[in-house]
Amino acid sequence: MRNLVVLGGSSHPELTEAVCRRLGIPPGQAKLGKFSNHETSVEIKESVRERDVYIIQSGCGNVNDNLIELLVMINGAKIASAKRITAVIPHFPYSRQPDVPYKSSGAPLTSLPPATPKQSKHIDEEDVGKQLMRKLAVTSSQQQEDTVDDPAPLAASKKNPDYRPWLARSGTLIADLLTCAGADHIITMDLHDAQFQGFFDCPVDNLVSRALMMKYIRLHLPNYQQAVIVSPDAGGAKRATAIAEKLCMDFALVHKERRQKITQKTDLMLVGDVRGKECILVDDIADTSYTITKAAKMLRDHGALKIYAIVSHALLSANALENIEQSAIDQLIVSNSVPQAQHLHSPKIKVFDVAPLFAEAIRRSHFGESMSLLLNPRYDLD
Repeated sequence: MRNLVVLGGSSHPELTEAVCRRLGIPPGQAKLGKFSNHETSVEIKESVRERDVYIIQSGCGNVNDNLIELLVMINGAKIASAKRITAVIPHFPYSRQPDVPYKSSGAPLTSLPPATPKQSKHIDEEDVGKQLMRKLAVTSSQQQEDTVDDPAPLAASKKNPDYRPWLARSGTLIADLLTCAGADHIITMDLHDAQFQGFFDCPVDNLVSRALMMKYIRLHLPNYQQAVIVSPDAGGAKRATAIAEKLCMDFALVHKERRQKITQKTDLMLVGDVRGKECILVDDIADTSYTITKAAKMLRDHGALKIYAIVSHALLSANALENIEQSAIDQLIVSNSVPQAQHLHSPKIKVFDVAPLFAEAIRRSHFGESMSLLLNPRYDLD
């Protein structure tokens, strides 16, 4: 391939090498480091003038450092007169912080803030304001379980009950940073929130890993057609049903039902029959692994024989790996969109490779071919 340079950041050099090996080209030469005060240093060691540059950097590990490094690399290639710069971000950072009001669980708010009370008689504006602030305080206290996880904001809200906390939303900011640095095109995979594509002023290709997931299920899970595809929450139902339909499998859903309106307490409810069957949980992100381990426990309690979990982005931060080891999950299948070398010592962890997907996306983008075939779950990357 002529006039093509693939550079890799420090977040996932193994994926960069696998993509370049698939493309049949050597990785681009760049020296990455930090100064004594921990500022990021980037030196591109080869000419990128009038060439098509792809920079691979995943949003994992030290997320903020890797993001700044990606921005500096993009800007360095732009200053060096690259013809076009594409940021290849397998796991997009800050993708779980959208710009619309969402709960910390990821679900949209079920109601808007209370409106100003209607009054038939003339009332002083100060009285109306006090009534509104009082209703806001009551609403905030009722939603503390869903909207606040950190004890520090809880303490602050108790001290000042009239203040309704607001969370900073970084979705538009990250998009603006990438485009202002000089990115002409973004390639990512399985965005947690589809609205992220609308934040950019440049083209965004959101690849899907469903084809690779289905290929792994067909080749490595015996008698998969007798198994049940399960979504661990309502947000992933569309993804799980798409796989179930293509593989002609049954589908089940773990639903969070709110029974008590006063305490805002939630109960998990299983929709579907899993008794005496193998189950395959499908999710896009496993960070602390709380969601999939709770869902796996429910499936086991309902008589599931064996439980698999297949995840697009396995961050596995904090004590997630310990939770997986102690959970009812028999096997966790993850992609290598983020480094998994430190997790492979666990016998429960298996990895499927996404390098062919990104290599094909880079090849098609470089030659100006359509990306739509990569979005077709039946497309065979081999």
